[in-house]
Amino acid sequence: MTVLHSADFFPAGDYAIAIEPRVPQQAFPEHHHDFHEIVLVEQGSGIHVFNGQPQALSAGCVCFIRDHDRHLYEQTENLCLTNVLYRSPASFRFLSGLQALLPREEEDNYASHWRINHKVMAQALHIVTQMKQQDGWSLERHAHQEQLFLQLLVLLREAAHNDHSQDQEARLHRLLDWLNEHYSEDIVWDALADRFSLSLRTLHRQMKQQTGNTPQRYLNRLRLLQARHLLRHSDMRITDIAYQCGFGDSNHFSTLFRREFGCAPRAERQQML
Repeated sequence: MTVLHSADFFPAGDYAIAIEPRVPQQAFPEHHHDFHEIVLVEQGSGIHVFNGQPQALSAGCVCFIRDHDRHLYEQTENLCLTNVLYRSPASFRFLSGLQALLPREEEDNYASHWRINHKVMAQALHIVTQMKQQDGWSLERHAHQEQLFLQLLVLLREAAHNDHSQDQEARLHRLLDWLNEHYSEDIVWDALADRFSLSLRTLHRQMKQQTGNTPQRYLNRLRLLQARHLLRHSDMRITDIAYQCGFGDSNHFSTLFRREFGCAPRAERQQML
């Protein structure tokens, strides 16, 4: 597995933070690094496989990656990211207690992926732009960069945890979060749109803008990603996997799987043997 080292990304001096834009982010094999990372998804779409679990990425996603996490990107489509790298919460010179603002692992559940609206994303990227290192090192620049990092964490946490907005984008984000948990259920799109106070037409338009996919294609992708995970990491029969992931017909599942990943479900399983 590829290991990325802080010496290749952080500038000389005692800076605890480095900024690495990826415009666009290409598919990248599984890796881990000896530093931590906050990923801001500006636009596009792709799949983020995080510690073996697939996550669909789209504009507004924020990912928190620790130094021991494994992850990779695949099936990227104009995926534009800004990566905020930091050595560790303990490496900051002027800040302490940062762990309280970062996601925590509770009962083996680590909330690594958050979602923010486009206004907050613009504010976050503005902070990150100011955070970029200037030539040379000074105590004042170091302190200012850490101050901006704290400002970024507070902004992201407030936006992700206290978003009670009722605008269309906020309602769509809540719908997407619901789909991520309930993808295996029978989905009736007009009823689901109504549940989140969206018209069906608005749902189609907003989802296309946010994810690059129609609602049904986005749902199929969620189901297929989970099916591929089960093919790789369980002994379940292929037919049972299809039904558990929300596909009512195993032949239809195989057709969609081949279209999405370029091979049949059985071939996917055999590759892992």
